[in-house]
Amino acid sequence: MNVKAIRITQHIYQVGGPTTSDIRDGAVYLIDLGELVLVDSGTGIGFEEIVRNIASRGFSPDLISTVILTHCHIDHVAGAARFKLHFGSTIVMHALDAEVVERGDQYMSAAFCFDIPLAPLPVDVKLYGEEEILQVGSFTVNCLHTPGHTAGSISVYLDIDEKRVLFGQDINAPLLEEFKCDPIAWRNSMDKLLALEADVLCEGHAGIYRPKTRVRTYIEHSIRSHGFTL
Repeated sequence: MNVKAIRITQHIYQVGGPTTSDIRDGAVYLIDLGELVLVDSGTGIGFEEIVRNIASRGFSPDLISTVILTHCHIDHVAGAARFKLHFGSTIVMHALDAEVVERGDQYMSAAFCFDIPLAPLPVDVKLYGEEEILQVGSFTVNCLHTPGHTAGSISVYLDIDEKRVLFGQDINAPLLEEFKCDPIAWRNSMDKLLALEADVLCEGHAGIYRPKTRVRTYIEHSIRSHGFTL
């Protein structure tokens, strides 16, 4: 079997994205916590390839208990419906972006940009707080509300393999007025991410950054590239 899944740490892999599943997919990350957790799900077009990538690392896709969706854009969310259908996965998302996904909003999901329809998808667990914790076995998975790119964007982090790993999707994405991006909220969210002092950053489009100094440099570069000072 052709192994495309990228091992990041002992328990974390990239299993989807432009070079691993489909060119239209945002990055999809797998966390092995005894049961499997996915961060984001791609467009759905690369679903079979993501499943093959998971299996290529010796994991059973039937163990995908949870899919955490970081924000409402179609390259991150549309595949979740297939994981729910095939494996019974629980879909987790911030309530503000869940509204977009549950009504199948073709505009605010950016579905029209990809020429891919977004079917309405019920979200099983909606997050409301500034920071909420998902307990998966003995592990704590932290979901931090980091609005700006979208109103309900979240960043996910956990301490595992003696490192703090941050899943910060679309950190350096354009902040477009037509998509109701909020530059001031985004800038404040970047301070939240810097304060985490993550050792590894798994980004939605820009790849993997490590060690801690490169994570900080990338976030600081993103702040400057959007016209803000540090």
